[in-house]
Amino acid sequence: MTASTDLQLLEGHAHVFLGAGHSRNERKAWAVIALCSAMMVIEIGGGIAFGSLALVADGLHMSTHAIAMLIAALAYTFARRHATDPRFSFGTGKIGDLAGFTSAIVLALIALLIGYEAVTRFLVPVHIDFREAIPIAFLGLTVNVVSAWLLSGGDDHHHGHSHGHPHPHGPADVEAHVAHEVETRVGRVAIEIFEADEPARFRVRVPGRDAASARRLKISIETMRPGDVRTPFLLEWRDGYFESADAIPEPHEFRAYLAVDDGDGQGTYELQFEEPADHGVGHSHRDHNLRAAFVHVAADAAVSILAILGLLAARYLGWVWMDPMMGIVGMIVIALWAYALVRDTGRILLDMTPDATLASRIRARVEAGGDRVADLHVWRLGPGHLGVILSIVTVRARDVDFYRSALRGFPGLSHLTIEVVSRPRPEATP
Repeated sequence: MTASTDLQLLEGHAHVFLGAGHSRNERKAWAVIALCSAMMVIEIGGGIAFGSLALVADGLHMSTHAIAMLIAALAYTFARRHATDPRFSFGTGKIGDLAGFTSAIVLALIALLIGYEAVTRFLVPVHIDFREAIPIAFLGLTVNVVSAWLLSGGDDHHHGHSHGHPHPHGPADVEAHVAHEVETRVGRVAIEIFEADEPARFRVRVPGRDAASARRLKISIETMRPGDVRTPFLLEWRDGYFESADAIPEPHEFRAYLAVDDGDGQGTYELQFEEPADHGVGHSHRDHNLRAAFVHVAADAAVSILAILGLLAARYLGWVWMDPMMGIVGMIVIALWAYALVRDTGRILLDMTPDATLASRIRARVEAGGDRVADLHVWRLGPGHLGVILSIVTVRARDVDFYRSALRGFPGLSHLTIEVVSRPRPEATP
């Protein structure tokens, strides 16, 4: 048995796993801090000058908002300054996730405080000065909207993944991996891989023929993967297209042979399918630090809107109970956001596999050539960066470079460790 291990510790190899928009997001966080700090000074100063306790209270609330933003900004700055510090074995990419987790805990505490205050006001109603409270609520909402605008445009707005781009394909609302259009003996044929909430399947359309003529065709596809592994797919006529009865296993990267028979003869056409460059990224690119900052702003905006609704109902309809009721609603909304942040950042901090589909595709890619994956670990190093440890058992004369090339098409594999265990093929018994 021989072993070959690639630790990616070549000369000059750096462990900088910061997100692509790290510097931009850092500037956004500091800009929001400046806005909140300025508003805090104005409100506290104005409250003292004009004797408004409500203004002073809202100014102090704005200070807690600025402190939450400060967590995000300091995390960005620390991660950038220590990105090449050798004391961090896998870089500082997770500092943002740690900050996001901390912000989520702060949000949860804020939700509890709001809930406590709301219940207290249900039991012991307090006098509300509507002339001051309503304008302050609108002012707070304005500040939060501006803050949200400053924090928007980050890389946390991509969700999930697909095998391509939306494509006009009739009544079925799914995503298509738009692959090929081929000139055949029966005219132009479109071959696509469709995947929605169900396993992916081939779909073939013959746009140059009417349905009655097209359905008389016999169409099949045979895929060939590394190691000369061939899989036939018989396509059946649906409502306007042909579809394979069997699902296509991952990865969707292979050579395919399309066979079209119109009754007078058959033509065979060779195609090459490749995964899109962004397939499998999943949520590994998310900047949870920026997300946490945005959730703080959104939570504050939600509270401001609920407060405005409660105050207006109390003033003009006499529903004084609406003010604490909106507090209860706000507590629930913020608690749910805090839970989602704790869940997502906690998974990263505990090195859970960030994308089970990607891990399955890596395994399938290696084992398609007849090898066996003995051990596989995938974890997130930072926004858009994944670490992979892979142990492969093979009976072929293959080295680390062979498997590195095979995995080159997967995005985000920033630190790849491969162990190859070679076992001689057992001799046949005479």
